[in-house]
Amino acid sequence: MISIVQEMLAYPFMVRALIVGILVALCASLLGVSMVLKRYSMIGDGLSHVGFGALAVATAFNMAPLVISLPVVVLAAFLLLRIKESSKIKGDAAIALISTGSLAIGVMVISMSTGMNTDVCNYLFGSILGVKQNEVVLTIVLSAFVLILFVLFYNRIFAVTFDETFAKATGTNADLYNMLIALLTAFTIVLGMRTMGALLISSLIIFPALTSMRIFKQFRAVIISSAILSVFCFVAGLILSYVYATPTGASVAILNIGCFMLFSVFGWLRGKRCKE
Repeated sequence: MISIVQEMLAYPFMVRALIVGILVALCASLLGVSMVLKRYSMIGDGLSHVGFGALAVATAFNMAPLVISLPVVVLAAFLLLRIKESSKIKGDAAIALISTGSLAIGVMVISMSTGMNTDVCNYLFGSILGVKQNEVVLTIVLSAFVLILFVLFYNRIFAVTFDETFAKATGTNADLYNMLIALLTAFTIVLGMRTMGALLISSLIIFPALTSMRIFKQFRAVIISSAILSVFCFVAGLILSYVYATPTGASVAILNIGCFMLFSVFGWLRGKRCKE
């Protein structure tokens, strides 16, 4: 195993993919706990489709994909939250409306311009070969921004996650912190689309949180467990994809599914033992 890791790290593109992947997995796992508990998890999936649509349009017009997709996904995050909270359109319907519409626009633009070329498919399904040096720098900067804000506002995020009504009663601007969670999630999704792909990036947000909740009940314990699980599954998935030439995003997602099943069985056995 050590020799395989040493061999992987001899390739610059693998080092770049490892750095980006670990940072994205860490950010996604932290935000995922709040997203799942607040029943916002499908917003992550919707934003990934919006990101693909923006990337497709940027590629068709020979523009910088990440520079274009980042503000578009952030705007979509604000729009989804606003629709979910105040519109007559139900939250799941609003997400489906925006995500499918964005995906359709992206596919249409590509088909009328360059076609489904390799670069676009990399964004759709993920590719470790596509991570460039400037994207690594951008990921480090934005990941640091996400982690710092999460730590600084941890108590407020905890409050609005568990009891938004009580948080408002104590003077906390719950809407502001909901927007902050959506903003940080948008950053994370855009950064992770290169390695995981637009169709699978939401698995980094949903699975680690759900898996940790099978065993742990305290918010902090779930946060720590999710972070460890997410980073482990990404590194193991990257190694798996390198050894067996499998898609990186799919490998990571399958490992997350395996951990979810394992933790579910362990949690069931522990619950059964406690009842006895």
